Amino acid sequence: MLINIDTLRNRIEAVLLNKKEQGHEIDNLYEKFESLPKSYDKLINFTITLNDLPISSKWKYSEPNDLENIWSEADRKRPVGVESNIDIYKYAKKIESAFLGSICGCILGKPLEAMLTGQEIKSALKEINEWPLNNYISKNISNYLPRTHVSFSETAREFINYVAPDDDINYTILGMINLENHGAQFDHSDIKKLWLKHLPIGITFGPERTNLLISGLQSIDGIPKTQFLEKGGVGANPKIYNKTDVFSQTINNILNPGDELCGASIRADAYGYACPGNPSLAAELAWKDASFTHKRTGIYGTMFIAAAISCAQVLKDKIQIFKTALQFVPQNSRFFERVSGCLNIVKEASNWEEAYNKINSNLGEFGHCRIYQEMGMLINTLKFSTNVGDGLCIQVSQGADTDSFGATAGSILGAYYGPGYLEKKWLEPFNDDLRTGMAHFFERSLTKIAERMGRLPQTLVK
Repeated sequence: MLINIDTLRNRIEAVLLNKKEQGHEIDNLYEKFESLPKSYDKLINFTITLNDLPISSKWKYSEPNDLENIWSEADRKRPVGVESNIDIYKYAKKIESAFLGSICGCILGKPLEAMLTGQEIKSALKEINEWPLNNYISKNISNYLPRTHVSFSETAREFINYVAPDDDINYTILGMINLENHGAQFDHSDIKKLWLKHLPIGITFGPERTNLLISGLQSIDGIPKTQFLEKGGVGANPKIYNKTDVFSQTINNILNPGDELCGASIRADAYGYACPGNPSLAAELAWKDASFTHKRTGIYGTMFIAAAISCAQVLKDKIQIFKTALQFVPQNSRFFERVSGCLNIVKEASNWEEAYNKINSNLGEFGHCRIYQEMGMLINTLKFSTNVGDGLCIQVSQGADTDSFGATAGSILGAYYGPGYLEKKWLEPFNDDLRTGMAHFFERSLTKIAERMGRLPQTLVK
């Protein structure tokens, strides 16, 4: 077996927690799990049983993973075509602004990516007389925070000389490459090849690392799937071994308990860039990518963000951008219910701190990487922003996954405001130098990569 048995147990326990959150019947399963011996075969046999758990009769949501059923559960009045009078060539500068905004938001948030609350960040900024936030994070803040991110020594204001490597940036670039290579016709096999070529496993996390690991193992000729299991165990049983879908589901259940977290959401940006005024196509492309690793909320969050970036390029009403994006997810899902609640809070609030406090009060348990609260924070950011930089500071000041959603907020803000709304102080420290840590990607000019992003709508033109 390729995984430590204690790690395996921890992963299965996390899967059980997910199953409960997703409405499955798990009565007595905890007790059964706790009684299992330290045996790979026993644990894997138990995990197989988790693939087809019934949904509780009290479960009120409908949350499909396949696109056909997602569309059937989405708002039937959603716009399904391109916004009228769209000239894709005129949107290049807006898209460049969106990408540059995402870079600045990512680096602004990166030193604070340490599961901090908005209250902790505000308190620390006050201590160094930098509240409200209006620039990159000063190194002085480290004396007043319980922890900072490991990248602090290259992403705090006094140390920035380039765009530091970050997975959020990597996935936006990978989305760009994917569209440049395949247009709208890509599938999961294309994503798998792209990741194997460009992503060292050490710069991936969660479900992305899981799928990259599985993809790498599957790429080695001569290693049968039975090598995952003990001799004579489940993998040696032809009746189970031949059921490839069961094998795949089981491995993903063992190693992929984070399939509703934000890992897919940070891969949405390029698909939103490519589809100005066409949120339906943006959401569909985002589904193609997200469904490689994620399910349910993990997919819907990605579709929502891509649709919002698409809408932000053409709509003037900030709230309408997110109302439209919500039309592209299942209307009877936890995602729709919770994000709609956030939208209503933001609409009624008089300032972003009031809205943040209410969102955090309602959804505080869904903090770092758990999507629901962070989607509300994105809505809050755009509603109360006055320009791109101002919005980035609002987003990061709300805490949680500060670099990932700082980047996402930057994309939405840049797409909405366009060129001329990001002060030079946000870009100048980078010296036009972007470092990704990706393999087989050699462009380091931030300007040139932004220009490539601006051309993405052309990749979808036949």
